[in-house]
Amino acid sequence: MKAGIYNLMAIIFFAALLNSCKKDKNTSADMVPENLTVTATPSTDGSGNVTFTAAATKAVSFDYEFGDGTIATAANGAATHKYTLVGTNTFTVTVTAKSSSGATAKKAIQVTVTVQPAVPGLVWAEEFDVDGAPNTARWGYDIGTGSGGWGNNELQYYTSRPENVIVLNGVLKINAIKEAYNGIAYTSARLLTKDKFSFKYGKIEVRAKIPAGAGTWPAIWMLGNNINTAGWPACGEIDIMEHVGNIPNKIHGTLHHPGFSGGNATGGSTIITDATTAFHNYITEWTPTAIKFYVDTQLYYTFANNSSLPFNQNFFVILNMAMGGNFGGAVSPSFTSATFEIDYVRVYQ
Repeated sequence: MKAGIYNLMAIIFFAALLNSCKKDKNTSADMVPENLTVTATPSTDGSGNVTFTAAATKAVSFDYEFGDGTIATAANGAATHKYTLVGTNTFTVTVTAKSSSGATAKKAIQVTVTVQPAVPGLVWAEEFDVDGAPNTARWGYDIGTGSGGWGNNELQYYTSRPENVIVLNGVLKINAIKEAYNGIAYTSARLLTKDKFSFKYGKIEVRAKIPAGAGTWPAIWMLGNNINTAGWPACGEIDIMEHVGNIPNKIHGTLHHPGFSGGNATGGSTIITDATTAFHNYITEWTPTAIKFYVDTQLYYTFANNSSLPFNQNFFVILNMAMGGNFGGAVSPSFTSATFEIDYVRVYQ
């Protein structure tokens, strides 16, 4: 009789233990947040503010990764974040819902935000204020030697390597280097906003310091958006600043268009005393009737624009440093490297 009682008690004990294990296992599974939803409501006033709402069953807190390097935790799922990158940009926002047991669930959404500039009239600005590679949402690259040295018998191979292009301490640095690379004697970089940003009419201001060295040929310039279909020079070219190291301190502003291109282009020039030792503002003001070229506040050339010319469409921006070529001339045998420094690019309308 006692043995039967003991057996019954053992059965009850193991049944309770098994039920407890099942209960613990089910409890753990039941604590994973479910049905996670995330909504974003961007402001329409250009402030960059976005209101987020996250909800999930069994969640007690929500961690936000806003896609611009900042994070925050919201106990009730509600969060507001201010984006600061000027322009219209898309960010990937990741939300992690957490339960009281520590179990998590994640969801990512994309939010498009428009941030108006603080300066009146400023429609696009690149301040180069984040160290590392240039922002790929704003800049692409021309790579290689191009046809016939980009049509100018230039001597460099353009790359996107950090050795040739990098942002440091708030300044974009384009480095031309004497080195053997893919059968070419020099390397450098050429950045462009093609298919990322373009504009029609307004003022473009680029603050830069020009490299020294015979054979260097830095440039700040623009091409018409229709270059792929119209070709050059039918697309038009606006050279905001060109400098030839073989003629130090002479700044060129030039227009290329049908009948007036290459060595027959129209333009003007001015001399400044410290182009290679100090930063200056290189500015072009562009309207349907005129294109004006400045260094700082000095106007040195005005071109008469009209509706028959290709300078009445959107243009994109290019920053580069060539070596040698038809315009750059002979490279000094003692050349080893040179750096073209750009502090910012700003467009006003």
